[in-house]
Amino acid sequence: MSIHHIDIGKPFLGLRLVSGEASIKVTSPTIVLNLSTKPVKVENQQLNHLQSAIFSNITLHDTDRTVLINRFDTDEKDEILCAKIRRGWPTAYKIRGEERLKGVEHYTSPKVFVGNLGLTFYHSASVPLNVGLHRDHPFCPVPRFREVHTQIVGYGKMQQCRERDPATVYMEETMAPGNTHRPMYDSLGNYPWHQYETITEGIFLAVEILPENANIPKTGDSDGGEITT
Repeated sequence: MSIHHIDIGKPFLGLRLVSGEASIKVTSPTIVLNLSTKPVKVENQQLNHLQSAIFSNITLHDTDRTVLINRFDTDEKDEILCAKIRRGWPTAYKIRGEERLKGVEHYTSPKVFVGNLGLTFYHSASVPLNVGLHRDHPFCPVPRFREVHTQIVGYGKMQQCRERDPATVYMEETMAPGNTHRPMYDSLGNYPWHQYETITEGIFLAVEILPENANIPKTGDSDGGEITT
């Protein structure tokens, strides 16, 4: 049983990873993402695997592996929080060097791994974002890794396409604060052509779930997240 306090979002966002706790009380507005295959019990309802929502003034039960994000509502306007982040975080292109990110207003926090779980905040500033359709993830070169994104601030959409062409889109999920899109990978870890696109400037959390016993990649210049219990 443990509660890890992870500082990659400081001083802007609070992030905790709860493991094996029978219950945990949530007071201020908190985005809760269930990473366990067991449901989190909430009143007479439940939060299933890779589902998320915003909770406050409530006790969560059976929090086997759960991410909690808070302090996203402390600034009067989202624009104020986003402007502060742009002054504090580097661009994703500077850290990752992917050509599709060149010249894109897309910013990143440090990345941290807790066991086989990788966590990174991103701030997307431009509308449209034009981050580029992709199937591969060179920033996480681990076969069969799984990734989902949880919207923290602002609005966006996750798009899936048949080809590397936005005109071939066949599925689009709107991302609002507290939402996590449904998984898009298959059992072998293959992804369709996909991209995150902004509706407004916003912030989301990327969650990378590596296979058990996988070698954890080095996070390079994006490293620096501290974990306390």
